[in-house]
Amino acid sequence: MLALPSSSIIFVPLSYFWLNTNRFMYVRHCPFILYKLFTKKRFHGVFLPPPSRQFHSHSIPEPLVSTLIFAISSCSSSSHCRAIHARVIKSVNYSDGFVGDQLVSCYAKLGCVKDAQQLFDAMLVKDLVSWNNLITWLSRSGYVAKCLNALFRMKLEVGIKPNEVTLIAIISACTSRGALDEGKYIHGFAVKLGFLLETKVVNSLMNMYGKFGNLHAACQLFETMIFHNVVSWNLRIAIYTQNGFARVGIDNFNIMRWSGIKPDDGTMAALFQACENIGVGKLGEAIHCLIINCGLRASVTVSTVLLDMYSKLGRLNDSRKVFEELTNPDRIAWTAMLAGYAVHGHGKEAVELFENMVREGVEPDHVTFTHLLNACSHSGLVKQGKIFFETMLEVCKVEPRLDHYSCMVDLLGRSGLLNDAYELIRSMPMEPNSGVWGALFGACRVHGNIELGKEVAEKMFALDPSDCRNYIMLSNIYSAAGLWGDAAKVRTLMKDRGIIREPGCSFVEHGNKIHRFVVGDRTHPDSDKIYMKLEEVIGKIREAGFVSKTEFVLHDVEEEVKEDMINKHSEKLAIAFGLLVTDAGMPLIITKNLRICGDCHDTAKLVSLVEERTIIIRDCKRFHHFSSGSCSCGDYW
Repeated sequence: MLALPSSSIIFVPLSYFWLNTNRFMYVRHCPFILYKLFTKKRFHGVFLPPPSRQFHSHSIPEPLVSTLIFAISSCSSSSHCRAIHARVIKSVNYSDGFVGDQLVSCYAKLGCVKDAQQLFDAMLVKDLVSWNNLITWLSRSGYVAKCLNALFRMKLEVGIKPNEVTLIAIISACTSRGALDEGKYIHGFAVKLGFLLETKVVNSLMNMYGKFGNLHAACQLFETMIFHNVVSWNLRIAIYTQNGFARVGIDNFNIMRWSGIKPDDGTMAALFQACENIGVGKLGEAIHCLIINCGLRASVTVSTVLLDMYSKLGRLNDSRKVFEELTNPDRIAWTAMLAGYAVHGHGKEAVELFENMVREGVEPDHVTFTHLLNACSHSGLVKQGKIFFETMLEVCKVEPRLDHYSCMVDLLGRSGLLNDAYELIRSMPMEPNSGVWGALFGACRVHGNIELGKEVAEKMFALDPSDCRNYIMLSNIYSAAGLWGDAAKVRTLMKDRGIIREPGCSFVEHGNKIHRFVVGDRTHPDSDKIYMKLEEVIGKIREAGFVSKTEFVLHDVEEEVKEDMINKHSEKLAIAFGLLVTDAGMPLIITKNLRICGDCHDTAKLVSLVEERTIIIRDCKRFHHFSSGSCSCGDYW
């Protein structure tokens, strides 16, 4: 048995624990050792003060204070915290000073907000640091009302004036909980107290208004600031991007550079989001070069955002290169690469990457499993998907969420196992949302199950009666089955409820510009050349045996009219334009806002064969890589 140190030297090793936590070889045992020490009547020979005596924190021997604080901060469970708390009550006066604040923080960190509040109320003397400590933890837990209550108490009951830390914490809670009215109140409070001169407070308010979509208020705050730091500029770029003005965000980045502000990780993240939103790959490459020039290449955060951007722009190989350059990728980087494989339909690669991740000792979380199951769904890996879903809780202790059930329903439904998917929904421990039912609805469309589709449609209409996609989906199910009367009733219902269908659009980047096409589009300056090229390409693929799938025209018209309509789909126009303006051998990258139709999918396969070109189309669900007459999805989409 390990010999215990004498009372004369007991504080030396304890202080060593505290001051050298990164170097001491037994530091991982500290929480357990200190828990044992504080739940006994003595520190291995050093008796604690008797319960009847009260000490202020400044009267406690310094090594004891240090050990107390370290013991509290090392607690990993509420029972440990309560045990140390009980011993502290008997040993020292926790009512004021740093020890009481540390106990409040410990309870709040462990989720015991009620205990933290009760302990805080029991403290006789509370300074500004104490109040800020409480409000910060309440904010992190999302308790907006409790934060405001604490603010009123500190100001009215004890007369303590809040500072910028107080306001930033409350604004953060309002932002995370969508409490705009409360946030506006704090904004007015900040004006009254003169805190709009504090850059951090204004940054927090900008972030809040940006998240709520109030672009005008966020920009007004930025314009009134005396000093703009890099965080201010990052927020401005991100807010424009998040509210649909990505190009304006990029323009603000240029102004930021002209102002002499050096970009950081946050700047790059905002810029990559802007590039992704407008689909400009060349700009992404330019920013990548800027990262290297600014010395940010080694940052895991920046590299993760970079590989995610390349993946969403259809350049999976570039994503893989960025990931392979990371020396020590964290869980977010692994998950981002896994998401890239999933959206591109590389299910086997995604499974292999996940297994490597686990072997490297990186613990997956619920987001990791969402992308993993999504990868299995897009690749038809039913057996593997079932295994991952069943073991995620047992092995990795990850509780299945709605997203995981949605992926599993999609996996089963795509494979034609509609009854299994329906039974899974009925067995869910929580109420299914529109995402779960929508996955089954899509499977009903693919496999033509009209009866189940009608039942699921009723669920979808009840959950979200204003979503046009639900009506279109049901109408398409009826149209595909030749039930034109039922399809017309659904479209009439849409019209009566004032629901407008989103038009299908395809986008191609060329010449530092995004070219947009819709069905039958004649607005492009080169439309005559585009239609000539399209007619030429369709002639070539017909010679190769292609026959238009007019069943995808969901209108009751003559067959010749159907063929003419389907040949003018936006994807086909985008392909013809891409063939006109890009060099031979260069891949065509096309983005579409809706799902690609079956006829356009087959057309793209044959065009890739006869033109000897790689065509990459990203629809609203996934990427399709067409090459040499086949698609990466294996016609499983």
